[in-house]
Order: sequence, then structure tokens, then C-alpha cells
Amino acid sequence: MNAPFNSGSAGLREPFQAYVCDEETAEMLKPVVTELGWAQEKVNKGGLQNAVQSLSVSASPNILFVDLSESSDPLNDINNLAEVCEPGTVVIASGQVNDVRLYRDLLTSGIQDYLLKPFSADQLRDTLTQAQMVLAGPRNADGDEQDRPHVMTAFIGTRGGVGASTLASSVAWQLSAQQGRLTALLDLDIHFGTDALALDLEPGRGLIDAIENPSRIDGLFIERAMVKANEKLAVLSAEAPINQPMLTDGSAYYQLEEELRSAFELSVIDIPRQTLIQYPHLLNEVNRAVVVTELTLAATRDTIRLLSWFKSNAPQCQVILVANRVPAGGALEISKKDFETSVERKIDMVIPFDQKTAVQAAKLGKTLAEASGSGKTGSLLKQLAEQVSSLDGEDRDAETVAGGSLMDKLGSFKSLISKNPGKKKTVDA
Repeated sequence: MNAPFNSGSAGLREPFQAYVCDEETAEMLKPVVTELGWAQEKVNKGGLQNAVQSLSVSASPNILFVDLSESSDPLNDINNLAEVCEPGTVVIASGQVNDVRLYRDLLTSGIQDYLLKPFSADQLRDTLTQAQMVLAGPRNADGDEQDRPHVMTAFIGTRGGVGASTLASSVAWQLSAQQGRLTALLDLDIHFGTDALALDLEPGRGLIDAIENPSRIDGLFIERAMVKANEKLAVLSAEAPINQPMLTDGSAYYQLEEELRSAFELSVIDIPRQTLIQYPHLLNEVNRAVVVTELTLAATRDTIRLLSWFKSNAPQCQVILVANRVPAGGALEISKKDFETSVERKIDMVIPFDQKTAVQAAKLGKTLAEASGSGKTGSLLKQLAEQVSSLDGEDRDAETVAGGSLMDKLGSFKSLISKNPGKKKTVDA
């Protein structure tokens, strides 16, 4: 419907259609429609059900007015309408239910506005004029941003539990809610992903359908499959049954990346380590990779290996190294200095472990960035979002893997182990 995706065929459709339930609404619509240069014959009777039936066999208009007065389940019926509406259609709904929750749910589902009956002709005129402005304006960005290149960022954790998904969902929220940028969040942990959970969303079946039927992936599929977290953020994730292995050659993931690149300003891809190794081509077009680590021996080893992997497999990718969940008070398994010596590069950002805020975020169904507000953690996440979205910083000296062979780095790692005699002395390179 009026999700923020481009539709190249908008100019070939009918400019306006309405489906209303009562004569009073129809009579109010007709003079306003005429005033705006549209045909009165496009005001039809039958409400939402008639709209779904008609649009299932005909093209959607640019602007669609639907009456929900006779609908027993407005939200479900709007979702049915979305199944037959083409991308780019601006939908205005009216109804008699005065419920703030319903209003918010309808806006989240993709409609432009909801007019509570009885409404005036002036209210109707203003809403339709606003719909024209939305339709005429740039869909993906403001005018000065249309030529801005798409920026795709991958988040990868060196170990399970380091908080890569927490940072991915927080940065995506920052990009959309704070920067106002049209952002996609793709969680490729098919069975145990938490990005939708962090945003208090039901993930839906979109990602599972994409993996099972890659040939279905196109702009329309993306619009219908993604779940909107806010006006500027859409999420594609899954909670596949754990007794259902998802077999794929990775082509579905790559096609999804291609569609996200054409529909959004920014993409945030949460990639588990195993998926990264199995499908290295997913990093072919990624601009930045946020490698999230902790200051432990195991994470030091895996950071060395991942940085080496990026140097060999994705040399175009700027690597931002983030130490996350760092405990206060110096209770570290590995000091920051020893860690940086072993991996032969600086840590770009250190995010402290803020347990109180993390618990609060989980209780409220908010991302860590939103729950943190202007606090220290929130400020750091804002800085990370600015790094991710910036088109500057192409100097790779400070952001990519430092020189030296992998064996040299592992040698440095072994020196760390010698400082910790209780740890294993063998290293799986």
C-alpha cells in the first residue's frame, strides 16, 4: 500500500478510487473529488469488501479511499487489502471505531490516514491533498538525498552472546527514528533471530517464504513480507521451527539484498558467523561490517580469524571493530591493550555493559538505543549509527585489517595464552 517503496507504474493507474458504505459519505466525497480533478464515478459503494474484490482483478489506483464501517475485523481486512494492492498505492481509511490502538495498528499496517466518522468536508479535503503530496513527493528520500548511494552494513559477532543482534537492531532503529532514513533490517538467523523480538514485533513468514521460493522475490514481495517497526524501518526476519532445516544455496539471501538495495536508503544485515562462512558472496556488495567482540581469549582468537577472512573475501568492506558488553571496574579476561596488540589494530568503539538499561529495554519491548535515550550507551550507539550511515571515511587505514600474516597474529594470540596458563595452549587456526 503506501509503504515507502517506489512504483514506476504509478502514472499509468487511475488517480483515485473510493469504496464507501453509506450514501452520506459518498455525497460528501463527490464534490471534493470533483474539486481535486477526479471523476465522481470512481466513488463506489460496498466498502472494504468490495474494494478487495474489485482490486483483485484490476489495477490499484494511486489514491484509494476505503470505508471500514461494516468491517468486523478492520486490521485483518486491511491486511487482506494489502494482498491485492500494488506497491505505492496511498490508502486512506474511514470508520466508526474510536480506538487509539486500532488507529496506530492501521498506520503501522501501511495506510496513510484514518478518518473517524463523522468527519467534515474540510477534513476530507485536507487528507486527500496530503495524499497527493505524498504521492508526488520522493518516496525513498528527500529531494537532496535521491542520488545518495545505498549503504549496506553487516553485523557479525565473533562469539555467540556478544550482542551483535542487539547492536544491529539498535543501529537500525537509530537510523530510522533519529536520522529519519528509510532503513531495512534483515535478520539471517532463521531459527533463533532476535531482531524482531528486540523491536517487539512478530516476524511473520516472509523470510521463510523467500528461502522456500526464491523466484517470488521482487519489490512487491518485499513490501508484503517485511514488517514495519515504524514509518521508516521495515524488518525481515523469521522464527523457523527448530525441527525444520532451511535448505538454501544462498541465492534467496542475495536476491533479498538486491531488492533491499533498490527499495531503501540503508540496509542493516544481521549475519551469524556460520552464515557468513557458508555464503561468503553475501558480503560482495556490503559497504561496512561491524565486527562485534568481547575482551576474552576465545573472542581474541575469533576476531583475528574474522578480520583475516574479511581481508581475503571482502576487501572492499570497511570493518568497524566494536568491543561490546565490556564490564566496568577493569574485571577483564583480556585487557584492551593486549587485545589490540593481538589483533594488530585498534578497537573503534568500546560499549560498556549496562545491565539496568538492557533489562529495561527487554521489559518495554524497545531496542537498547531507544531505552538508553541520551545516556552513555545511547550516545555511543548514536555515534555507531552515524559511522554506519556516513559516506565519508573512505580512508581504510584505521578501519580495515592491519597488515601482517594470520600466523603472526596467532603467534601474538599464543603469547596471550602464555599469560593465562590455565587456558588451552592449542589454537585452531
